[in-house]
Amino acid sequence: MVARVNTVAFQGIEVLGIDVQVQMSGGIVAFTVVGLPDKAVGESRERVRAALHALGLALPAKRITVNLAPADVLKEGSHFDLPIALGLLTVMGVLPDAEIARYVALGELALDGALTPVAGVLPAAIDALANDRGLICPAACGGEAAWAGPDLDVLAPANLLALINHFKGTQVLTPPKPRLQEQDAPPPDLRGGTGNETAKPPLEVAAAGSHNLLMIGPPGSGKSMLAARLPGLLPPLDPAEALEVSMIHSVGGLLEGGRLLRQRPYRAPHQSASLPALVGGGTRAKPGEISLAHQGVLFLDELPEFPRALLEALRQPLETGKAVVSRANHHVTYPARVQLVAAMNPCRCGHLDDASLACARAPKCAADYQSKISGPLFDRIDLHIDVPAVSPADLSLPPPAEGSADIAARVAVARAIQAERYGGFGPYPAGRAVRTNAEADGELLEKVASPDAPGRALLTEAAERLKLSARGYHRVMRVGRTLADLDGVEGVRRRHIAEALSYRRIAPGR
Repeated sequence: MVARVNTVAFQGIEVLGIDVQVQMSGGIVAFTVVGLPDKAVGESRERVRAALHALGLALPAKRITVNLAPADVLKEGSHFDLPIALGLLTVMGVLPDAEIARYVALGELALDGALTPVAGVLPAAIDALANDRGLICPAACGGEAAWAGPDLDVLAPANLLALINHFKGTQVLTPPKPRLQEQDAPPPDLRGGTGNETAKPPLEVAAAGSHNLLMIGPPGSGKSMLAARLPGLLPPLDPAEALEVSMIHSVGGLLEGGRLLRQRPYRAPHQSASLPALVGGGTRAKPGEISLAHQGVLFLDELPEFPRALLEALRQPLETGKAVVSRANHHVTYPARVQLVAAMNPCRCGHLDDASLACARAPKCAADYQSKISGPLFDRIDLHIDVPAVSPADLSLPPPAEGSADIAARVAVARAIQAERYGGFGPYPAGRAVRTNAEADGELLEKVASPDAPGRALLTEAAERLKLSARGYHRVMRVGRTLADLDGVEGVRRRHIAEALSYRRIAPGR
């Protein structure tokens, strides 16, 4: 007899169906797992054997062969423990094969038979619902699986014994309920950041249109403070975005307690982060920081201190909204539609504009330091602003009257205008839904962001004088569209183009 159990493998957030085939036959006593398993899958033999022993079940003295089909797809992860155990219990006659065939199973087994959390339950649940199957997963992941929809039959036992009792009719497993991530402490308020009032309007523009932002200023001028307060200006994730972001975190094993995310991600990797950690990769092609920040903010402090190769690897994801991890036998693609916020000093010592504090190599040191950022990467940043040093007189001023809530209300209105505008165009291009001005491109950008005649003339003249690339030209149009949305006007006018150009500067060090 051959027992079959449905499970899944992952390529990025894409789900691949796996058929776990378990056979017992005569011959030399052995327990073999075939089908291109990695080390974690191969070690499942001992975990499954110990879990069954904890239930008082011993494997028959037969030759046991477990095949994970299709055999040419690499099987990674410990979530194959549960389907292998269910296959053995089915072939031993403990569980009914017809009932097991209705479910997709994934979960890791402890030596005492308990089911421990695994990554990827949310995309597996969505795939199971699409294929008219139920899902069996650990109890800790039940709240995550329940978000796939009320029509999905989810069994989330705490241990293997509870699952056996459920199928035998001696115990009923309660369907899990969807769970949301606990509400984190609110981000710091802009009212608490005294000084640098000139940097707050472009921060509002960046939040309204999801534009990339680069802040340049001396140490202690408030660049990191402004970046930390940006999440407080952004609207919460809508249901579709929350599901999309949570799927990435689920594959990465970062959903705490199976709770769906409700706040936009804010990721701030250190300069010592490796290339796989930032872009994605490693032995199991896990999502990197740029994908974990999908639909949120990726903050890179001290931008020139990041390795050059790492910064160059950001160019393609920032342009396409996707991070492609290439491996020898396949390619894994993760969504990476992020808002890049970066901060840097004007030079290594940071005091380029203060002759009393600047080093002896100024201004040459500034050219050398800023040239670590390549022109193509610099060109992909929509807003470039100078953040001047905060004087002691500024620190003694009372807190500003306008806080994060006031600015967030205007940002929400501008975002609503964009959602209504792009909702009428449908998926564009190649099935991708455009949500913000920063994502508009090509013909769509020309339709929604073409300035009036005076604005077009100003943009054309500025493009010639500043030597703007085609990318820079279009990014000015996107920022102008956001400024018009903040003003609540239909068309992009000359003043919007002029302000957008004020946030554009020639690449540093050139």
